[in-house]
Amino acid sequence: MTTIILADDHTIVRQGLRLLLEATTELQVVGEAEDGLEAVNAAVRLQPDVLIVDIIMPKLNGFKVARQVKLNNPDTRIIILSMYDTEAYVAEALQAGVSGFVLKKSSSKDLVEAIHRVLEGKIYLSSPLNEAMINAYIEHARETPLDPYETLTPREREILHLTASGLKSADIAAQLSISPRTVEMHRANFMRKLHLKTQNDLVRFALQRNILILDR
Repeated sequence: MTTIILADDHTIVRQGLRLLLEATTELQVVGEAEDGLEAVNAAVRLQPDVLIVDIIMPKLNGFKVARQVKLNNPDTRIIILSMYDTEAYVAEALQAGVSGFVLKKSSSKDLVEAIHRVLEGKIYLSSPLNEAMINAYIEHARETPLDPYETLTPREREILHLTASGLKSADIAAQLSISPRTVEMHRANFMRKLHLKTQNDLVRFALQRNILILDR
């Protein structure tokens, strides 16, 4: 029996994944986590064969979770389940020790296949992603100046998108279940990293990067 922990800050997502996975008799969900810190603690306590984790998580994002879990549980295979399909995210996931990157638009069959592949010690990337493309991206990134956008954390990117779309700090805080003060802290951080001064600068940047719309 393959043991699995599910880490996602949306209860309905975890419930859906549990039903999908436990319909397969050899898979057993032994734990759930709604934030990154809880995911790390659960992995240490339960020693699962596989941890499935979202990138955008409260307290610790999926990349940080992966790094900490691999330090404490090197035998646990980690699969990122995310809506984001950017090469930068996939490259960061692989560098963090992740064995699989599955897009949320994938089928349940793809996720089960990913679990089997990573348990065999292989890398699994959802189509159209592939390892050669990601390795080429990593090599290119080493040879070119770092894009300031790539220095943003997943949470900073999420708040950037929502802010550029016109939402106020209180609305963003309510949507993400964090405090307005935390939103303002992340906003100050990404404005500094991107060398932006005003809301107009932010909107202009978002338009240039085509990141105004965030499908969460």
